[in-house]
Amino acid sequence: MTKVKLLMTAATASFLAFGNAAFAQDCPHGDLDARYCDTDGDLVADVPSDPSQQLDPDTLIFAYTPVEDPAVYKTAWADFLTYLEEKTGKKVVFFPVQSNAAQIEAMRSGRLHISGFNTGSNPLAVNCAGFRPFTIMASKDGGFGYEMEIITYPGSGIEKMEDIKGKELAFSSPTSNSGFKAPSAILKSDYDMVADRDFKAVFSGKHDNTILGVANHDYPAGAIANSVLERMEQRGVVKPDQVVSIYKSQTFPTTGFGVVYNLKPELQDQIKDAFFSFDWEGTSLQEEFEKSGEEQFIPMNYKDFWEVIRKIDAANGVKYTCQ
Repeated sequence: MTKVKLLMTAATASFLAFGNAAFAQDCPHGDLDARYCDTDGDLVADVPSDPSQQLDPDTLIFAYTPVEDPAVYKTAWADFLTYLEEKTGKKVVFFPVQSNAAQIEAMRSGRLHISGFNTGSNPLAVNCAGFRPFTIMASKDGGFGYEMEIITYPGSGIEKMEDIKGKELAFSSPTSNSGFKAPSAILKSDYDMVADRDFKAVFSGKHDNTILGVANHDYPAGAIANSVLERMEQRGVVKPDQVVSIYKSQTFPTTGFGVVYNLKPELQDQIKDAFFSFDWEGTSLQEEFEKSGEEQFIPMNYKDFWEVIRKIDAANGVKYTCQ
């Protein structure tokens, strides 16, 4: 059973403290933590009906999932955050989170208002932190998603999945879909291979660490999101001939963007409008994300888009337990 340890981070000095109501409520919860209600059955936390429980901060804190060097993404998101300031009339601060757990805790504690959580962290953020995702990135034709790939390096002696037996396999973090959950489920169901019995599982911390580790022969193989690999190759961080893919999964939804549940409804609407009306052309966001074919935000809902991820979690015995 995976539990989210709610971690504090030293980097929260820039956060304004807006506390969540940390008490159980007498309402339908579903899988949500007891502090949240889900009266409409959409699997995400309801916006509090009591205006006194709604947040309207002067400064909005934004974070992007820690898949690579945060400095890269502070620059990439700069133009969008400027636009977000124009649409909301508020100051917006980019918070460079270092781990998925710290990102979830920041939102649960009321110090993170707008965020992009990676695929595997979305269910944890929804159930433990009151995250309300509403959009994902997509290509111009509306296509979206990425695949999990297991990569190795030329000459590693690994040519197929069965060759991983007896060797190390690098994952990113336990909360990552492509960096742990999906490959674990696939290895077990399709190849009867489990960590610590058939191979040694090691955790690199992030997808870029796994990719660089495999490319530099620190790990014989690793499980990664191919969208991250594509962006790293286009930036010249790794060369295509440094890695070889031996497995490619079905397509999964990519990073889900949304807000904490208890922002004022009018503010939530302004934030949504900023995402959907933002013109990517010529911006820092386009410069970075067109490398993986993403050039617009499209509407999504957690209940339908993340169904396959919840099934993977169920297969892995993951429980959305907050402590």
